[in-house]
Amino acid sequence: MGCSGCSTSKGGKPNGCKSNGGCSSGGCNRMNAYDWLHNLPLTDDACRVVEISFNQGTRKEFYRNPALQPFEKGDQVAVEGVNGFDLGEISLTGEIVRLQMKKRGVKEDQADMKKILRRASDRDIDLWKQNKAREPEAVIRSRAIAKQLRLNMKISQVEMQADGRKATFFYIADNRVDFRELIKIYANEFKVKVEMRQIGARQEAGKVGGIGSCGRELCCSTWLTEFKSVNTNAARYQNLSINQTKLSGQCGRLKCCLNYELDTYLDALQQFPEQCDVLQVAKGNAFLAKKDIFKNLMWYTLPDSNKQYPLSIERVKKIKSQNQQGIRPEELEPVEVVSSKPKEAEPEFVELVGQISLRSLEKADRKRKQQQQQRRGGNTQQRPNQPRQHPPADGQRPGPRPGGQQPGEQPSGPRPEGNRPDNRGRGRRR
Repeated sequence: MGCSGCSTSKGGKPNGCKSNGGCSSGGCNRMNAYDWLHNLPLTDDACRVVEISFNQGTRKEFYRNPALQPFEKGDQVAVEGVNGFDLGEISLTGEIVRLQMKKRGVKEDQADMKKILRRASDRDIDLWKQNKAREPEAVIRSRAIAKQLRLNMKISQVEMQADGRKATFFYIADNRVDFRELIKIYANEFKVKVEMRQIGARQEAGKVGGIGSCGRELCCSTWLTEFKSVNTNAARYQNLSINQTKLSGQCGRLKCCLNYELDTYLDALQQFPEQCDVLQVAKGNAFLAKKDIFKNLMWYTLPDSNKQYPLSIERVKKIKSQNQQGIRPEELEPVEVVSSKPKEAEPEFVELVGQISLRSLEKADRKRKQQQQQRRGGNTQQRPNQPRQHPPADGQRPGPRPGGQQPGEQPSGPRPEGNRPDNRGRGRRR
């Protein structure tokens, strides 16, 4: 949502955009949820819990607001951490937080829920920025240490606490990893309390982010919070080719968007007859190639050719009932499919570029090569259209005669100094 259309702007300046406050859309934050209950007034039984996001929304947690301080979305606050404090950004406040807690199974009267300490001061923000600047170097160093210990794991991200007393290492591993020795080395290397947290490939893609093949940001990094299992049956129901390269996302797993339209395809496939993969006709067995739910057609192939024949659902049911009675029809009687795509009009202009023959190109190339050879040869090579000249006799000056003189004739005027062979580049002789 653009800042110019933000409903919470005051005096032409929006309240959103990170340091300027918090807008109701939360467009600057990832994995945001629109607070459609933010206009409700505060009551005595108002929710005393707020949702706080860390690392631009990649991690969200609930914190208690004991003093009921009036926070808005986008405000930076200092919260309880491990032996210190952490700094986060308010993402949701008010009654909408109760709905989110119910969705995630978190109780409001939970005893171990951490509290909000205060609003973030300038000193807290400066310290938080200093520790955040250590994260890229910590990722590189932690991966090198894990490689030296020959552990089959990958450090995906390192998240430092705002005060620099704790670091959370997110890693990916296919099997169980014994990282007890690794934790000791990390603690001595970075001088922090170490917490190891295992995540999957989809969670890593959500933390890193990126652009999908559709041209938009990844769903797991913008709005998708729950990951459902995806298998190749979802592609088969939608008549997609089983190509692992095209069906896989940036995480290396099957794309989550394969499940988006799966229910619609399953509902549409209910009207298609079952157990009709093979139909018996006089020419042989016809095998089912694909189903078109938009045109209600079933495409079959015969053994004598690779051509696909579209059949209507009624025709398939009729052939199936005849096969059950032991009757084989003579023909499949395919339906004529009319293409809905309009035929492209032929252009009125003539494409002259396509009419150039290869012979003309070869002729021009051959002529170019001859010119290059003549330039390289200089005066030693004779042109094919000029008469051959004999080498000069003793005492005669080589080169062209001024005024078109023939060999053996004396020049009528004084000889120019520049034509003397012994004066080239040496100046005039005295």
